[in-house]
Amino acid sequence: MSKSSAIYARVEPEIKEQAERVLSRLGIPMSNAISLFLHQVVLQKGIPFSMKLPQNAPLEFSSLSEERFDAEIEKGFSDLNEGRVVSSERVAENMRGL
Repeated sequence: MSKSSAIYARVEPEIKEQAERVLSRLGIPMSNAISLFLHQVVLQKGIPFSMKLPQNAPLEFSSLSEERFDAEIEKGFSDLNEGRVVSSERVAENMRGL
């Protein structure tokens, strides 16, 4: 079947660039990746991946009691003391490596 229909979509430029880098490494043009996604939508009769809200949603300061705030600060100090932390520089390096 020939491809004769066009799709125009607006996406965040940064996300598009990151996706293009990943797809390039896989050897898949963006248009093919979109076609693969649409084929899966048809086959699965829905979005072909799970869509869930994060279980660990960020805490809002205004929603915390004083006791909960203190407990969260203590968890942070415990993580720091136990070496369960990653520097912001390391996080940035990992994100650029996508």
